[in-house]
This record gives sequence, C-alpha cells and structure tokens, in this order.
Amino acid sequence: MNATDFIVLRDDLQQCKVIETQLPDAATLPPDTLLVKVTRFALTANNITYAVVGDQLKYWELFPAPEGYGNIPVWGFGEVIASMHPGVAVGEMLFGYFPMATHLVIEATDVSKRGLRDGAAHRQSVAPVYNAYARVSVDPAFAGRQGDYQALLRPLFMLSFLVDDFLAEQDFCGARSILLSSASSKTAFGLAHLVHTQRPGIRVVGLTSAGNVDFVKSLGCYDEIVTYDRITSLPATEPVAYVDMAGSSSLRETLHRHFGAQMKYSGQIGLTHRGRRPDEPALPGAKPTRFFAPDQIRKRAKEWGPGGVEQRFGAAWAEFAPRLPAWLEVIERRGPAAVREAYLDTLNGRIPPNQGLILSLAE
Repeated sequence: MNATDFIVLRDDLQQCKVIETQLPDAATLPPDTLLVKVTRFALTANNITYAVVGDQLKYWELFPAPEGYGNIPVWGFGEVIASMHPGVAVGEMLFGYFPMATHLVIEATDVSKRGLRDGAAHRQSVAPVYNAYARVSVDPAFAGRQGDYQALLRPLFMLSFLVDDFLAEQDFCGARSILLSSASSKTAFGLAHLVHTQRPGIRVVGLTSAGNVDFVKSLGCYDEIVTYDRITSLPATEPVAYVDMAGSSSLRETLHRHFGAQMKYSGQIGLTHRGRRPDEPALPGAKPTRFFAPDQIRKRAKEWGPGGVEQRFGAAWAEFAPRLPAWLEVIERRGPAAVREAYLDTLNGRIPPNQGLILSLAE
C-alpha cells in the first residue's frame, strides 16, 4: 500500500508536488507503533508561517521529505488503521499535528485515556505540544463541524490566548491601545476577541487591507479599524502596543517611526505578508521581539500547576467557539489537485478571511 505526500521546495515555496511513498506492512510494524490514515486537516496562513520558519524552528524535521523538500505540518484528524500498541484500538480517531499526507506512522508513547505522544526520535527537537495527539473518538467537542473548527482555530487560538496572557501580565507595557496587523487573520481576531472581552480599558485597533474591512467590522471585536494606507492618521500622542501578525518590515518601520517612543511593545507573531528584510534598521520605540509561545506555556505551567493552562484555555475556548459559525465558513476540498490549489491560494493570499479550508489528499 502506498501513501501520498504533498511536499514543497524549502527554498521556493511556490514549487510543490505530490509524491507516492511505500507504507510498511501492518504485520511488520514494530511494537507500540500505529499506522494512521490522515482523514482531514486544516490549512491556514499559520501553516505558511511554519514553512517560512521551518529551518529555524525545526518544523521540517517532524515529517521527513526528500532532499531539498519539506512536508508542511498541519493540524487535523487521523484514524488508526493498524495498531501494535495494546492500549490503542484500530478505528480510534486522533487529533494533532500531521503531515500533508494520507498516512503517518506514530511511535505511541505516554498513552493515557485522553491522548498519546509520538516518541519518534526525529520529532523530539520541537515543543512537546507538536508531538501530542488527543483521543477524540468519544469527545463530543470534536464531533462533526465542531472538529473542523478545532482544527482550523484551536491551535491558533492557543497562540492568541498566550499573547493575551503575556501582555496582560505586563500590563500591556503601559499601553492603553493595542494595534493588530492582519486584523482579519484567525490569530489576530482571536486575540482581539480576548482583549475586547476580558481587558477593560484596552482599546483594540485592527490594521487591515481595504478589501477586508467589511469582514473585520463584522467580527465586532475591534474598537477601530484602519487600512494600511491610513495608519499614519492614528494619533501618536498616547502609548501603544503593536502585535505584528503580518511580518512586513515596511509596515513595522512605518508604525515605529510614526509612534516613536510611544511604541511600548512590538511583538512579532506571524508572517502572513512575508516581507521581512534581512537588514532591518534600528527603530524608535520598543525593540521588536519575536513572541515564542512555548516559553509562555512553560512559565504558566510552572506557576499554575498541573492542568492549569488547559483549564484556563479550555474556558476561553468554550466562550470563543460558539461565535465561529457566524464568522467562518468551512470549505472542504479533497484530492491532490484540490490540495495543491488550496495550498497555492493560501500561500499567495487568495483565501477570503471568512473561509476556513479543511482538506484531504484522499479522493
């Protein structure tokens, strides 16, 4: 039996192709190994960020590909079709980090009622969250369309949750307004929602393109929406915090020079515009820094104790998730050609912000 993998050229993400690989015979699987069929996965701009920083953050190591190519990690669902672990049954559904492929072999470790971990040696250089799989067969929170929203937004909302927690802990570095670039992006509107509903006294300003203004307005979680061509019209007399989802060097420089010393925080989160220059000049105001979510998770896990992060995040997700059907239309596409088209559309910014892609390489 063969598997199908969708791979991209690591130094030119526009170049992509589908390859066939040989799957191991189920009867010859080593002890504790699972053969999992990837049934569906989400594709968002966040996955493009994984590819852009794949070398620095070792995402390319998770799912090996031929020399020069990479398999972009995605969040999705898989069905166990062969199991050599006594605690995991054939037919179980798992939620977690998968390759853009039809199959994955998992070396099951730390198996519990709630989940398991892939113990494969080549996957241990990343944060543990990327090797964890939830057992979702009997969890109604993952049933049907709810599961699609989980795949599309739960990992991104975790990032939103951690950024919000970090900024609140710092009292927003003295700022009373927070600026979010790529305001229509899923991580941005998740963060906007959290700040808008939980941080009284903090004003949320969304920066976006003219074509996305109506969608951003419809979310109802921004106090003000400003198009990129009008950002210098913002008053520069009060302190602001900037959360950069776009990754555009020119946008960052314009904002820093406009606000000067009033730029109290400048955090880099995403790379939706992928416009970073290698020789960025020193800028006035707070030094731009990259927010690294695993550091905040480790800090809070220590401070909040076992289950503390999960409990607080679960409560935030439970309040956020019911809003998603009104904000996001789930679009399903199947087959290698559809996946290729969806990938290139996502890479080149052609997916409308009110759509969420759920894909499968199986026809």
